[in-house]
Amino acid sequence: MSSNLDQLYRQVIMDHYKNPRNKGEITDGSVTINMNNPTCGDRIQLHLKVEDGKIQQAKFDGEGCSISLASASMMTQAVKGLSVEDAMKLATIFYSMMLGKEYDEENFDLGDIEALQGVSKFPARIKCATLAWKAMEQGVGKKDEADE
Repeated sequence: MSSNLDQLYRQVIMDHYKNPRNKGEITDGSVTINMNNPTCGDRIQLHLKVEDGKIQQAKFDGEGCSISLASASMMTQAVKGLSVEDAMKLATIFYSMMLGKEYDEENFDLGDIEALQGVSKFPARIKCATLAWKAMEQGVGKKDEADE
């Protein structure tokens, strides 16, 4: 990765960290998932409102490193409006990117999320970047259980 691209990616991550999108909570009809990463102290509380198989609303709160909170901000932006199925596909693409594997970017525009691809070079930080995504997967799973 060129140093200019690397710099741009750092700026995108810092922007999401300093100006998080979708920070807060959803009070009506949402599922709340609390997750933490004990190795570095990241803590995320994710709120999802899922109706008719679609993620209508996604918000988060928490504290942690810039990668963890920027990833949560990016994830909530990316999954809002997606079907649960597409959100899960996006999570799979994200995990592949985090592991430095080839991923299917044809069907999804990763947008700002692509800025996190450099994290794959730092295995200790991958858990930081994936925390909010794991919370989202757990949250849509809980919503499915509630509908049964």
